[in-house]
Order: sequence, then C-alpha cells, then structure tokens
Amino acid sequence: MDLGLAGKVALVTGASRGIGLAIAEGLAVERTHLAVAARDGPTLAAAASILKDRGAEVLAHTCDVADEASVSALVAATLERFGRIDILVSNASALAVGPERSCWDASIAVDLMGAVRLVEAILPGMRVQGSGAILLISSVSAIEASPMSDFGYTAAKAALNAYAKKLAVVEGPNGIRANALLPGSTEFPGAGWDMIRQYQPDLYERVKGGIPSGRLGLPEEVADAAVWLVSSRANWVTGTALAVDGGQSKGMR
Repeated sequence: MDLGLAGKVALVTGASRGIGLAIAEGLAVERTHLAVAARDGPTLAAAASILKDRGAEVLAHTCDVADEASVSALVAATLERFGRIDILVSNASALAVGPERSCWDASIAVDLMGAVRLVEAILPGMRVQGSGAILLISSVSAIEASPMSDFGYTAAKAALNAYAKKLAVVEGPNGIRANALLPGSTEFPGAGWDMIRQYQPDLYERVKGGIPSGRLGLPEEVADAAVWLVSSRANWVTGTALAVDGGQSKGMR
C-alpha cells in the first residue's frame, strides 16, 4: 500500500532508539526525508547511520526539547535543509516515572511542554502550506491507572491527549491533523522494561500477564501505527488517541 509519504519531510524527536527510531525507520522505508533529534549526539549519529542505510535523506540534530532555544535551532536547521516540515512526531520523554516532585517537573518540562514548544515552532509553516500532520506520543498510562506512583508522567501524557484533540479542532480548518498515539508496555534492549525483566521479574511477569497476548509490545509494532497515522491514508483521522497496546488497556470509551 502506497502511504503517500515519499518526498514528505518529517521531524522526529526522541529518535535515537526504541519507538522513536522505529518510527523514523518506518518513515525512511516510505522514502520520507527525515530530521531526527535526541539529546545524546553519539547515539543519534548511530541512529542516523541506520536511517541512511534505509535510503533516507537524513538531518541529525541534537536537541533538548525542554529548552526553547534548542527547539528553535532544531526547527530552523530542518527548514534550512529541507525547506518545509510536513510531519511532526513528538516522541521525546523524560521517562520520569517516580513519585518525586522532580519527576513531575521533568515530565511537564519534557513530555508535555517539549511537545508544545515543537508544535508552536512548526505550526506557522504548516499553516502557510495548508497541510501538516502532528503526532504526539503519549502512553496507555494516560488512560489506564496502574498501581504505580508515576503521577507526573501519567498527568503529562494525559495532557498530551487533550492537546492533540484541541489542536485537531483549532487547526483543522488550516489543513492540519493532530493525533496522539498511546503505546502500551513496549520492550527493547537496554530500555526500561528490559531492565525490569532482568531485575524485577515479578513485576515484569505481572504486567505481561495483564496483556491478552501474553507478551509486551515491540517498537516496530508501535511504529507501524504511527507511520499510518501521519500518512495520507489516515486523512480522515484527527483528534484521536489511538492505543497500540495489545489490549493492555481495559477501559471502554
């Protein structure tokens, strides 16, 4: 199926590994031009090499989305290189899942306001174009209350869902779509659930047992949904919060 992404320009943050890299790889396969960003330069450079091997034209730019000037520089570099931005995937997260006030601060600064900074920076160009797709990477934690004390993280992710809905309503007349994507527990080497599997096996098995398929998700499975959502095949999908979680969330909405 042709997703109509060839030649489009996508900006993906948090793109050095995991879900962000998988989304960028999915876009690369669709011949999308890519601006990829993350805080760690060497890891980002390695990711950019993978994407180039996929045949994509790639701009790799370090960025801290909690910093206004850093976001402005990222967007300016992308526009200088490609001339436009058709797609924004805001995936950067502090992954601050503790109960401390510092986790609240980090989640609001990175997960929520990082997305706001990015959206505000790219919206003027999308309005001029009369088109654009914005995808905010949220979490099933935004709609399903677990017994964990990750208050700031879940609140920030829930706010992203609301932000996507409001953007869809306000910016729809300008030809701009906005959606939130809610991954369930997703595992890849060296990340949180991989560490939990090794060092907190009881918790890992409890979470795995609550997923109907009996396993955690893969970044590529989340990426498949993300790539479709930002494509022209999803032109009638906007303002939605799509869970990609193997049935992990149980609420009826």
